[in-house]
Amino acid sequence: MARVRAIAATVNMRMNSGRKALLLSGGNAAAAAEAIAKQLRLDLFRVDLSAVASKFIGETEKNLKRVFARAEANHAILLFDEADALFGKRSNVKDAHDRFSNLELDDLLRAIKAYDGLVLLVNKPRLTLSMILQRRFLVYDFPSARS
Repeated sequence: MARVRAIAATVNMRMNSGRKALLLSGGNAAAAAEAIAKQLRLDLFRVDLSAVASKFIGETEKNLKRVFARAEANHAILLFDEADALFGKRSNVKDAHDRFSNLELDDLLRAIKAYDGLVLLVNKPRLTLSMILQRRFLVYDFPSARS
């Protein structure tokens, strides 16, 4: 809980900076996200990636705009669970599918940057991100408690 309070304090100080997204990993990452929202006294909007992502060009971007607009209107924190689904697809462009997968991630990164609120990306296993992506997020690990 002390770590959650420290993260909440950090978030309050950094909301005006460009790094408004946190990447939480580990078995307790989802619980930590809920605790951070509670500590900040903000609603937490869980985003179902399968409902946002579309196979049709341009639809994912439209869906993301709707999600971010709704969260902004409610001054809420956005929570994207299973972040590996977002970052696992980023690759060299070998065909049209790769190109549009990369564009979807770029759309999300632009939306996060433009968003005035906080965005939490949660993943159970620790993600290995490229240096370019690491600069965009504050990364915290919440391993499962062992008995």
